[in-house]
Amino acid sequence: PIKAAQDMAFGTDVGKGTRISWITDIGWMMGPWLIYGALINGATICIYDGAPDFPAPDRMWEFCAKHKVEILGISPTLVRSLATRGDDLPKKHDLSSLRAFASTGEPWNPAPWWWLFEKVGNSRLPIINYSGGTEISGGILMNNPLVPIKPCGFSAPCPGIDADVLDDKGKSVGANQVGELAIKKPWIGMARGFWQERERYLETYWSRFENIWVHGDWAMQDADRHWYILGRSDDTLKVAGKRVGPAEVESILVAHPNVAEAAVIGVPDEMKGTAMVAFCVLRNADILSAMSAEREKTTDKFDDTKQPLPSGDEEAGKMLAFQLKTLVAKDMGKPLAPSKIHFVSALPKTRNAKVMRRVIRAAYLGEDAGDLSALENPNAVEEIKNIKLFL
Repeated sequence: PIKAAQDMAFGTDVGKGTRISWITDIGWMMGPWLIYGALINGATICIYDGAPDFPAPDRMWEFCAKHKVEILGISPTLVRSLATRGDDLPKKHDLSSLRAFASTGEPWNPAPWWWLFEKVGNSRLPIINYSGGTEISGGILMNNPLVPIKPCGFSAPCPGIDADVLDDKGKSVGANQVGELAIKKPWIGMARGFWQERERYLETYWSRFENIWVHGDWAMQDADRHWYILGRSDDTLKVAGKRVGPAEVESILVAHPNVAEAAVIGVPDEMKGTAMVAFCVLRNADILSAMSAEREKTTDKFDDTKQPLPSGDEEAGKMLAFQLKTLVAKDMGKPLAPSKIHFVSALPKTRNAKVMRRVIRAAYLGEDAGDLSALENPNAVEEIKNIKLFL
């Protein structure tokens, strides 16, 4: 509780009487964090039951206006979804009470970050990026409204956190070098173990380097000492001898105007060892139908998108898949372009709006996906299971 209160006070300027709301599930880390942190700081918690876009797509903005929310916590995934509804919905409501946004749960990519900052925050409200974990009792990295903020990044470690970015030998890396996010000294609220699974706890966090906590995230500091989280290190793919994080590819895919969300997984491949497969949610299910009129103009030579598509237009799907692969190839090189792109209606997510790549991979390869009780939309798993493999 003390760690939560400290982070909330110094990171989001929450104090006596502040009205704060965080779009999350009470059973996940940010639920208790919100309750402990707000009450210790004397703040007011604004909560509601149900989905943020039901019964109307602007329910969340209406809620913020009605209850004069000052600090709104929101995930990048939810922002991507809200952005597809258009720029006008937030403008229908008086959001002048908002002082800042806050965000956690997954890495940002630029498009939704700028949409929230410009279209909802009118280019004046800071976005307090925050990243940590349940075992931390709060955050490792965070922004602060008193210091400069860069899109998608973090200003500094949280108070009391001795964070660093380490290479494979446990040495600090230089600016703009990717490494493991680690903590080198004890902090308030650190976990002492997993219930009846002490060895798993030690193996998970303490086995890499002596007396150093390795969190399992890829991170980087730029030349100005701003921090960036690049995704889970255990999600990292090695394609044709090159190490790549799914978030890097996903950011390029969602930069396409027709793609709302994307998830990338690795699958076995005889030539590359691992091949990337992307799953994309379109901003509008009618996009493929609209593109079909242009399909004669494409020079698409790919034959790997013969799976069922939301609109039923197979040729338009090929054309869009070709465009997306070309985007990735242009930015990262042809060997790192996804070998396949599938269009789905939704990605499996937890109630905390975190995309579950592990579940996607298991469903796609016909493996046991494990316990799915934490998923908000288990039907998305069934859709992925029904996609045929063309490897």
